[in-house]
Amino acid sequence: MRSKIRKCEVCGEYTLKEVCNKCGCVTRNPLPPRFSPKDPYGKYRRMMKYGRDRSA
Repeated sequence: MRSKIRKCEVCGEYTLKEVCNKCGCVTRNPLPPRFSPKDPYGKYRRMMKYGRDRSA
């Protein structure tokens, strides 16, 4: 089940709306994506994070 609660990137206020009531900035989902050991894109994320030489 996906979380409906959202967090403002600027002021840290929690809300259910796409835009913060307090400052008017965009809100995001505060939870990280789920981990899967069979992640088909994990190799590419590590390449972007650490560089192409440490992709192993």
